[in-house]
Amino acid sequence: MRPCFALLATLFVYAQTAGAAEPPQPASAVLKPPERTIASPITDRFALRVSYFPSSIDTDLRLDSSAGPGTELVAEEDLGFPDREHDARAELLFRFGERNRLRVDYLKLSRFGDVLLDEPINFGDQTFNVGDRAQTSMEWRQLTFTYTRSLLHRERFELGVGIGVSMLEAKAQGRVVERNIRERQDAVGGFPTLAIDGTWRISKRWALNARAQRLSARVDEFQGAMADYHADVQYRWRSNWAVGLGFTKLRALVDVGDDETSDDDDLTGRFDQTIKGPEIFFRASF
Repeated sequence: MRPCFALLATLFVYAQTAGAAEPPQPASAVLKPPERTIASPITDRFALRVSYFPSSIDTDLRLDSSAGPGTELVAEEDLGFPDREHDARAELLFRFGERNRLRVDYLKLSRFGDVLLDEPINFGDQTFNVGDRAQTSMEWRQLTFTYTRSLLHRERFELGVGIGVSMLEAKAQGRVVERNIRERQDAVGGFPTLAIDGTWRISKRWALNARAQRLSARVDEFQGAMADYHADVQYRWRSNWAVGLGFTKLRALVDVGDDETSDDDDLTGRFDQTIKGPEIFFRASF
């Protein structure tokens, strides 16, 4: 029995020593709730942003024919397209792990023109004469997927780099009803971009975001460029809801020249469009 009593005595002394080394915590410390992570674009796992985008638009356009190049046009001046549009823009953001993000954004523009021509226009395979009433339309859709990985990820600051792919669809149509002539051309393609994306949480409710995507290329008779610049400041009045103001500039350039090796059915011409303006947006996240 003596070894048992000796062991019990040793355990009792150790318990008393440990209790003296670690005094009991006050009730306020025990009842204090765990510290909560401040909700911000740096911690969001998913976000949906819907924007009102009153933009200004500049469009240079040329539709070539199999016989030769078409007329160089400024669509807002020569075809009567409006130079301002009131559109909506949508964006989804997914975060995988702590540093990986996928952003998906979509934009659609539909514009129409109706003018009496004061000079002839070669529009694809058709020629519109002086005095013709030219009715034209253009649809533009842009769906962009952008992946970024954060090189810096802190409580108040995040900076990531990555790559994006923009899927583009453009449709242009012109007609003269009185002479029953019509020309329509469609183009669909994808264009990659290099991306950089940063966020600064200024305070508990305010955050500043900025990003840039761009890439240009020239190969033989082809020239292309894609750019997307955006900056905004947002106010988070609830942990899952935010509103903000921003500015966006988008540019898409496709210039396909004619050469001796191209087929007659290949689409050739020029499309250079710049869209820019302020944004007012609502953001839901968690």
